[in-house]
Amino acid sequence: MKRLLLLCALAACCTGAFAQGASAPAQNVLQLSASGVVEVSQDLLSLHLNTTREGADPALVQSQLRTALDAALNEARKSASPGQLDVRTGNFAIYPRNSRDGKLNGWQGQAELVLEGRDFARITQAAGRIQTMTLAGAGFGLSREQRAKVEGEAQAIAIERFKSRAIELAKAFGFSGYTLREVSVQDSDAGYPRPVMMRQAMAAEGAAAPIPVEAGRASVTVTVSGSVQLR
Repeated sequence: MKRLLLLCALAACCTGAFAQGASAPAQNVLQLSASGVVEVSQDLLSLHLNTTREGADPALVQSQLRTALDAALNEARKSASPGQLDVRTGNFAIYPRNSRDGKLNGWQGQAELVLEGRDFARITQAAGRIQTMTLAGAGFGLSREQRAKVEGEAQAIAIERFKSRAIELAKAFGFSGYTLREVSVQDSDAGYPRPVMMRQAMAAEGAAAPIPVEAGRASVTVTVSGSVQLR
């Protein structure tokens, strides 16, 4: 019985020591982060065209919108090219229109067409030939190919800065170097198409002319953060 009690006591001591060691905070651990930023010209253009119709008969409003959209689609598809000019429909909705006293006095609807791609000239010329819709807005951004390339460059810069900063701080604290404990890599959302609202200015007499657009530049940021063990 005495031997059994002695073994239990030893086991309890070992368990307590193990738990204490496991819960002890790590020492000489440094948290840091570094970012890489690359600026590049936007190579993706999105043009939004729309049209509205209204009337007393919702079926007639829908039919008019469909006719306008079909005509715009047929014209845009003549210039469509994967990646260079992609054509897709946007919002298509019909909703009741009420008077001030809350009574139904008609219906109103809207149809939208989106032209998007990397060939700015092809896109603007196609939009200029569409007669049944007007320009509602434009957006510029980065294509997937351009974004992937730029993200790779920004990531390489961020990693090198992280490593350099870790070495610099390790020496500043009197250590010779470090070992990596954990790390995370995050990229920003910059670069996706951002809308630039424009007035509906496609007069019939000048509808065939290309719509003037000019892209800006976008910044892609990648941040590397984590912890290192100073040694």
